[in-house]
Amino acid sequence: MRCQTCGDPTSPEHNDCQRCHTPLGQPAVTPGLPTYRVRGIGLAANIAVGATAVLYLVVALSPLIGMVMARQARANDDADLLLGAVLVGGLLSLLMAVAQITAAVLVIIWTWRTRKNTDAFPGALPTLGAGWAIAGWLVPFANFVVPARVVANVARDSLWRRFTPTLVVVWWCAWLVFSVGDRVSSRLDDRAYDRLPETPFTDAGYQAYVDYYGDSLLRNTLPALGCAIAAVTLIVLIHRISAAQEARIARAAPVWPTAPVWPTAPVWPAAPVWPAAPVWPAAPVWPASPSSSAGPAPTMATPASPAAPEAPAATPAGPAATPAGPAATPAGPAATPAAPAAPEAAPTP
Repeated sequence: MRCQTCGDPTSPEHNDCQRCHTPLGQPAVTPGLPTYRVRGIGLAANIAVGATAVLYLVVALSPLIGMVMARQARANDDADLLLGAVLVGGLLSLLMAVAQITAAVLVIIWTWRTRKNTDAFPGALPTLGAGWAIAGWLVPFANFVVPARVVANVARDSLWRRFTPTLVVVWWCAWLVFSVGDRVSSRLDDRAYDRLPETPFTDAGYQAYVDYYGDSLLRNTLPALGCAIAAVTLIVLIHRISAAQEARIARAAPVWPTAPVWPTAPVWPAAPVWPAAPVWPAAPVWPASPSSSAGPAPTMATPASPAAPEAPAATPAGPAATPAGPAATPAGPAATPAAPAAPEAAPTP
């Protein structure tokens, strides 16, 4: 017997799969419980986290620009250059803040969806409710512990681990270094900036700005390092957990039959081609009577009654006998007309 979640062979000696910890005989996903797609939101969160990390590194290195402009202002005795350095730093910080808020929203949504999915995974043992996936980031002081616990639960139940993956520990430690270090660095920068002369008139005043940017660069080193490590590990975690959950959900999805292929419209036979009308033979032309010498031969289908022959010139002809009635219209060739009657004999004087 094989596990329905990971496909490994199972043993009756254990009540669950030794690889993914799914109870024996249980499906990969509990039927009837909702699951959520996490690949798309995970990809968006990774992009936002990466953009935030890059912008933060740029902001952390922006004091280099301030140092160059402060030295240029001292050389040219132009205090307006110092204002330009402040504007550049403020613009970069604004862009980084927008990216950070976007990344935070996407990560919270992703965390909530992955946590809800584990409710449908047999064998999962979450310790916190799905609501803490959102509230854990917002409640003061709880946001130092709760998000890590939620992600650790999701990672264990999604990646088939008995214990919290090391990647989660590295990510959260780096996140704490970044979060705390950035707050401390920002407060120290604000205090140091308040002590700067508002409008420097001497080399010492310009040098104070150069020193301020140099110290700020050093203070940003530790938070920048923590930000880079936290971003990389979080991106890897999001990718792995999303892929594992998508694969498990897809494995449990029923394979529906494809849509039936309906037959195409019937091809009706063309209209029958009827044979051409028969060509009937022309009416036969009957030959003239062999004893008749007058008139043309009949050309009608029904021949006319034959004319009576004239009497010989030497012998006066008497009245001709009434000829036989017209011949019936023959189905085939017409019957031969009757011979003319013989002339009567002349009276003796």
